[in-house]
Amino acid sequence: MKTVDISLNSIDKVKSFVNDINRFDYDFDLVSGRYVIDAKSIMGIFSLDLSKPITLNIHAEDANIDSVMEVLSQYLV
Repeated sequence: MKTVDISLNSIDKVKSFVNDINRFDYDFDLVSGRYVIDAKSIMGIFSLDLSKPITLNIHAEDANIDSVMEVLSQYLV
């Protein structure tokens, strides 16, 4: 598992983020305070406070993490 901080501070960013991570078969969790939601759920993301960075947990094997990180680079804080 890899953990990174991301910023989803606009509606367009949320939409493109969900589209980008849905291309992968891995599990992604967003953690904001005590809340943990499925990062592939657009409705779940909108229930979070998007004004500050959010922690993303990527449940992928280390050998495959590079392709995920390349896609996520535009969202990293």
